Amino acid sequence: MTEGVTGGAEVDGAAALTPRAQAKVRRRGEILVAAARLMARRGFHAVRLDDIGAEVGISGPGMYRYFSAKEDVLAAMLLDISRRLCEGGRAAVERGGGPADVLDALLAVHIDFVATEPDLISVQFRDLGALPAGPRHEVRRLQREYAEMWVETLMRLRPDLRAVDARAHVHAVFGLLNSSPRLPAMPEPELRRMLAAMAGAALRA
Repeated sequence: MTEGVTGGAEVDGAAALTPRAQAKVRRRGEILVAAARLMARRGFHAVRLDDIGAEVGISGPGMYRYFSAKEDVLAAMLLDISRRLCEGGRAAVERGGGPADVLDALLAVHIDFVATEPDLISVQFRDLGALPAGPRHEVRRLQREYAEMWVETLMRLRPDLRAVDARAHVHAVFGLLNSSPRLPAMPEPELRRMLAAMAGAALRA
């Protein structure tokens, strides 16, 4: 989960492209990183497509070679992170082990996200509603799929929990983890240790 906002699958797939196409993929990734940074600071509605282009040295008209509207930029960002979280969650589950091991692996996936991509957390929390209906529904579907991996694993670990209680635990932990951009600044290793300890305790409470 450390590939950045462009997404690991997209970057890996670029290896099979022509040099020109690879350059376009890299440039698109730079645009998404810049857009996440600007939208995290100002909010989606206060950022123009031209503002994003200026951050990466692309003129307004040049931006249309990559995205036709800022809604497309937002959709690309939020769909990408939702897909990557699902892929990371599936990989954690498929590696197997006891439910405690799987839960710790899921926790590591999410902590990797919050520790390395705080701008995306802020944008997703505040601006998901600005997405067009189609991408918004897909993001919601992916989020539900990802959350259910946690719920099923937690219920294996704690068979005393009802499904509704397990979901409450999981979403409370998501709230804890996703609040990290608003925490006092601290070194990343310390942030990771603190979040892992707090979230692990909350899941087992």
